[in-house]
Amino acid sequence: MPPSEQFRAFAVHVLTAGGAALALLALFYAAHGRWTAMFVCLGVALIVDGIDGPLARRFKVTETLPRWSGDVLDLVVDFVTYVFVPAYAIATGDLLPPMLALPAGVVIVVTGAIYFADGDMKTADNYFRGFPTLWNAAAFYLFLLRLSPWLAAAVVGLLAILTFAPIKFVHPVRVVRLRMVTLAALVLWSILAIVALLRDLAPGPWVAGGLVAIALYLVGVGLTEKR
Repeated sequence: MPPSEQFRAFAVHVLTAGGAALALLALFYAAHGRWTAMFVCLGVALIVDGIDGPLARRFKVTETLPRWSGDVLDLVVDFVTYVFVPAYAIATGDLLPPMLALPAGVVIVVTGAIYFADGDMKTADNYFRGFPTLWNAAAFYLFLLRLSPWLAAAVVGLLAILTFAPIKFVHPVRVVRLRMVTLAALVLWSILAIVALLRDLAPGPWVAGGLVAIALYLVGVGLTEKR
């Protein structure tokens, strides 16, 4: 195997592992209450997560460097960016009743860890089974909407339960049904989310309403799909 191909393949692994560095930065900002900066780091981590897979397939990383498992690396990084850091933010962000803040964080990381270990987390038609531990998105909406503490706690509890519910949740790229509409909604969501971050998570009712509407659409795609 030419060294240049090995170097290129290893660079893809380094890119994926860079998501862990972004998670550490996000945790640093969360510890200092800099929530917008935290979400920027988690947003960049989402971009990395979106491009490392196609790059790995393009450069045949699994065949070139079989010693390192890209799947395991991806799961490790996804857990800290999708679950662990958001759990810390939800537990410490004054979103929940004080007595429930830490227990909620524990529930998030435990249910998230179990979900990541599920070999059947996806259906044959590429939907996720149950709520796919998108706690980064859940945290974003909780900080954006600033619900009453008890209502926010109820939302966290409901999502934790739905992690194991027999429902479908759309994968915005891999699910064929309404794919173009879903991708367009994802692009619009990204634009609105950037606006919300630029306005320090206080974008006004139109932007917040648009983000909520898109979330309802994404949930509805899975709920209306045949079992």
